[in-house]
Amino acid sequence: MALEYHEPRELLPPEVLDQHRAISSLIEELEAVIWYQERAAATGDPTIKAVLEHNRDEEIEHASMLMEWLRRHFPGFDEEMKTYLFTTAPIEQVEAVMQASGAEGPAPASAKTPPRPSDGSLGIGSLKK
Repeated sequence: MALEYHEPRELLPPEVLDQHRAISSLIEELEAVIWYQERAAATGDPTIKAVLEHNRDEEIEHASMLMEWLRRHFPGFDEEMKTYLFTTAPIEQVEAVMQASGAEGPAPASAKTPPRPSDGSLGIGSLKK
């Protein structure tokens, strides 16, 4: 599935065209990942399952390469990936932990290994002032 341009192609600079290519390709790779995943999960034949899982893993590799290209060539991806990727905090809490710590840029260590509250709260403190 290729993404359509929303502005006339001739008005777009080369770097935007390349970003469009990368995002379109990433979408295609991610679609292929789930297609192979579904097929591998549905089959009862262990040999075709192994082939499908191998193919799925290749598509994951391709998607990862595209994400790295985007990180390097599309403003904003680098900072957001440094904030959210490879953290252990619940995803929806990473930003809150960052804001609570006053950090800017990559997630602080507290976002990577937050304490687990025992009271069932989100562990981010009171929102009341």
